[in-house]
Amino acid sequence: VQLQAFGGGLVHAGDSLRLSCAASGRTFSNYAMGWFRQAPGQERVFVAAINSAGTEAYYIDSVKGRFTISRDNTKNTLYLQMNSLKPEDTAVYYCAADRSRTFVTTHTVRDWGQGTLVTVSS
Repeated sequence: VQLQAFGGGLVHAGDSLRLSCAASGRTFSNYAMGWFRQAPGQERVFVAAINSAGTEAYYIDSVKGRFTISRDNTKNTLYLQMNSLKPEDTAVYYCAADRSRTFVTTHTVRDWGQGTLVTVSS
């Protein structure tokens, strides 16, 4: 599946931003989807995942209560609503499609989007 992420930008601490990831090429609803991020000089890390049906979501502790992952299978689109942004959220955010229907890991991702930069100023 081809993925295109967009919606990044420069915001201030405490602001909100919504990332979107448009999918095409395969049946979007067959795959669990996730968001990863890579800060400057650091490895790409998992942020959030959602199962293929959109009924189960998972987050890293540092974004719980601030970020919400969702998907619209009728629009083949994945979202990441980011509230109360912090400077440490600054990173390039990547969407990903997994091989499974249930969860997403770095090792089981089958397709990556190109990334969108989020910069949070203090």
